[in-house]
Amino acid sequence: MQSKNLFYISRNYKFSRNAASKPKMDCETVLTKMGFKNLGFKQSNHPSSAIGAVISFFGIMKGLIRLPNRSVFCMQYPLSKFFNLVVFFASLKKCTLIIIVHDVKFLMGKRKDAAGEIRKFNKADYLIVHNESMKKWFEENACKARMVTNDIFDYIHTMTKEIHQNDTTPTEVVFAGGLGKEKSEFLYSADNLGHKNYVLKLYGGGFNKEAVDSSSSILSYQGVFSPDKVISEISGSFGLVWNGNSIDGCSGEFGKYLQYNNPHKTSLYLLCGLPVIIWKKAAMAKFIEKENLGLTIDSLSDLESTLNQLSNEDYSKIIKNVKIARTKIAEGHYLKAAMEKVLQLHFDNT
Repeated sequence: MQSKNLFYISRNYKFSRNAASKPKMDCETVLTKMGFKNLGFKQSNHPSSAIGAVISFFGIMKGLIRLPNRSVFCMQYPLSKFFNLVVFFASLKKCTLIIIVHDVKFLMGKRKDAAGEIRKFNKADYLIVHNESMKKWFEENACKARMVTNDIFDYIHTMTKEIHQNDTTPTEVVFAGGLGKEKSEFLYSADNLGHKNYVLKLYGGGFNKEAVDSSSSILSYQGVFSPDKVISEISGSFGLVWNGNSIDGCSGEFGKYLQYNNPHKTSLYLLCGLPVIIWKKAAMAKFIEKENLGLTIDSLSDLESTLNQLSNEDYSKIIKNVKIARTKIAEGHYLKAAMEKVLQLHFDNT
């Protein structure tokens, strides 16, 4: 579905080791491949927040001035400093507005007013949201935009790493992301489970070494790496998607958010060839079960018995499915498919 009337505006994405900007940068890569044209400055990664904000402002202004009337314009959310400005120009020029939703601040616990945030989303003609759970929340909160779901976030990467079936004993379970107590407090209770058949390999910043007894702990800290380098560093049998302060379920604001969002670390694990272990009530769990890409559990207390029950044959089947999914994720298949649905809806109505 080709059109010369598709546009977006790139900006500065501050470089960081926690991969916070990578999903948005990858979205721009997919949009470009689909024929969307960047009207702003070239994508940049200046590390200074102040200089980055200036680059983004002038790049966005350049793009908005150049934005043709009645065109199709795609933006990504959140865009806190510039959201109202961008929406104003898009409306002024009678553009069809598509918003790719990365995070919903109310669902993250960062905003108290759901209606206020929904008013922002109602400025869009179309939303690309994470999954059916998030879509249902939008519908229940009077969102009027037409919505398409994106099964999983892509993780654009030129794959060189081969997948090998990892049958080490004990099983190596990878956890990548923020390791501080605010987001991942459950890690520091893992030794209380008394399990013997797996270890947790940790990748990321904020690990509190003083909180664990390194001589007996199953936590094995591997270090912090950039979003692209971590792919070659990660090794294990599974990747764990879990948040919050409890081993018995995902609790707290970060834990609750798993019931609505598609965590980017899920994509990272699959790209690295790791089947996923995820909380059964997480929104992403439905996709993992449907595609047979890993295991879903109610509590980390269940992990030892779940791993014991998994046969080599079942694990091999999961690995085959992971190989298929990782190719799609690396090439931007999932956003492309979602955007094609949006454009089909749009062109069918014009």
